Amino acid sequence: MRASAVCLGFILDAVFGDPHWLWHPICAIGSLIAKAERIVRRLFPKTAKGEHAAGVLLWCVVCFLSFAVPFVILWISGMVHPALQYVLEVLFCYQIFARRSLRDESLKVYARLAEGDLDGARLAVSYIVGRDTAALTETGVVKAAVETVAENASDGVIAPMLFLLIGGAPLGFFYKAVNTLDSMVGYKNEKYLNLGRFSARMDDLFNWIPARLSAFCMILGARLVGFDGKNALRIWKRDRRRHASPNSAQTESACAGALHIQLAGDASYFGKVYQKPTIGDFDRAVEAEDIDRANRLMTVASVIALLLLLVAAFIMELLIY
Repeated sequence: MRASAVCLGFILDAVFGDPHWLWHPICAIGSLIAKAERIVRRLFPKTAKGEHAAGVLLWCVVCFLSFAVPFVILWISGMVHPALQYVLEVLFCYQIFARRSLRDESLKVYARLAEGDLDGARLAVSYIVGRDTAALTETGVVKAAVETVAENASDGVIAPMLFLLIGGAPLGFFYKAVNTLDSMVGYKNEKYLNLGRFSARMDDLFNWIPARLSAFCMILGARLVGFDGKNALRIWKRDRRRHASPNSAQTESACAGALHIQLAGDASYFGKVYQKPTIGDFDRAVEAEDIDRANRLMTVASVIALLLLLVAAFIMELLIY
């Protein structure tokens, strides 16, 4: 039943995405993080140790509530009727997936570039990346969009898929809390260096397996959509560690190799330029169409991951029962 709920959620996301009029539970997690941050900062001294302790408490509270609330909702609905519980499980799975919204938002960048509207493309890409975008060149805009599609193939699709199949919607929301905490407080700046350190490390831990699974599925799927799977494997082997995060370069390197482009390099965050190594070879200049190509690669990798995980879940069921 759980596997079918995950499949239906994946299909609903592919069909409908995230309509702007529909309230999204991830917004509630974001609001919870913002409010909890203000509270824990008042509870602990403004020292390195105090802020680190506050960050640990913040992570525990947010992740516990993100798991407990859907767990209780599903438990109560199951007491009312199993069909109601199943429908809610499907709805929760649907809202946890982000493949369609990532595709739609990144293709808005592609559309602006196709129209020659660089300022519009900078604005569109600013909604899906954390770096400064106001001064990006067209090449910089394309690279930013491709990188976020590649990275979020894991964070927004395949990682949630894995946790949903293991523990249903409650564990799926637990993972989304881990991921959202990192995106909101996991920065290495003065404000969050200590408070967000624990959240950043836990995000690295929870994404360790999904990131590598996602890269593997990208390499497998590259040839299916007309890209270079052999080169994807070669660049992944060489460049998968070229990032401060142990996970981000996993999918970025596979994507760069499959498309024969070079990604990463220096980027500006909050007005400060950070030097980063490049990923992939400069076989050709990036172009706007690479955003669409990255989305096709993400989609086929997601389907492959779903099939592999369903087979693994079926085998586990056989072994257990």
